Amino acid sequence: MNTIRSLAFGTLTLLVLAGCTKTPEGAPVAPKIVIVTMFERGADRGDAPGEFQLWNERRNLDAVVYPGVAHHDLHYNPDSGLLGIVTGIGTARAAASIMALGMDPRFDVSESYWLIVGISGFDPEDASIGSAAWAEWLVDGDISHEIDAREKPDDWEWGYIARYIKTPFETPRRDPRGELYQLNPTLVDWAFELTKDTPLPDNDALAKTRARYTEHPNAQRPPFVLRGDHLAASTFWHGEILNGWANAWVDWWTETNGEFVSSAMEETGTMQSITWLAQTGRADPRRVLSLRTASNYVMPPPGVTAADNLLAENEGYSGLEIALESAYRVGSVVIDTLLADWPHYRQCVPGDPCDD
Repeated sequence: MNTIRSLAFGTLTLLVLAGCTKTPEGAPVAPKIVIVTMFERGADRGDAPGEFQLWNERRNLDAVVYPGVAHHDLHYNPDSGLLGIVTGIGTARAAASIMALGMDPRFDVSESYWLIVGISGFDPEDASIGSAAWAEWLVDGDISHEIDAREKPDDWEWGYIARYIKTPFETPRRDPRGELYQLNPTLVDWAFELTKDTPLPDNDALAKTRARYTEHPNAQRPPFVLRGDHLAASTFWHGEILNGWANAWVDWWTETNGEFVSSAMEETGTMQSITWLAQTGRADPRRVLSLRTASNYVMPPPGVTAADNLLAENEGYSGLEIALESAYRVGSVVIDTLLADWPHYRQCVPGDPCDD
């Protein structure tokens, strides 16, 4: 039986790798933009939204549904060319879902733009709840060595250390092996310039939460759009000490070119799959954008312990609804611009010489 299964899997793999990109129904679906979200709280429409629901409802993505691709049904609007995917939470699910999509012969994503868009925790040093950050650098916080803090050497500030080095943050920094991805900087610049003045939602409850961060001026600002980089780690970490680690980790991996702003779980898994898909011409990493919006802060305000703040957040993020709306508003500006001149942007990624 195992032999039969192996032969069947091998045959399927060979068909896919050989370029079998058509289904019995005809040519594959070629989405213009893939909207990559990570979770949905309930139904795909009509109840309390997660990351996908606003896109599904407002972009009419229910016209065609493809079940069984990965974690969640795929939703597509053939008129706009928008495809929506919910990968599932965590690096592994994100990587598996994107690889499943890219290798599915029903789809051709070789010319698609990718908008990874979701909520996250933000560093209060850089931005406020409800703000939206475009990332150029995506850093993995899981691929590492770890020693319990009670056993670490005295000259180690944290128990985390990158693999294949002898001392924390030694220089020169070694070459990344899946720990770092740089998105197309000209595309990120373009998206930020396009959206930096986008009005974002706000309310009194959010203002009260912001006001508690008396030691962080940016945390007290009304929501705004910024550029800021992303740390992906499947452990939901929290607190001032680990926030210090996150900043140092991103600084080291990006050789101080990046600035840690947002923390979630999935981006490096998504980019690992897109990078491998690109090796067979099935995806274009130059067309990927990552937009995260702040549903919460990664550390507590003065006078609150990290444990108490984390447990309170488990009851619900104070900025969840605002962050979901901000993600839709900012991401929509980019999507609408790409769709409005698709013949041009299909050929020319913003910032390329042909885009002059």
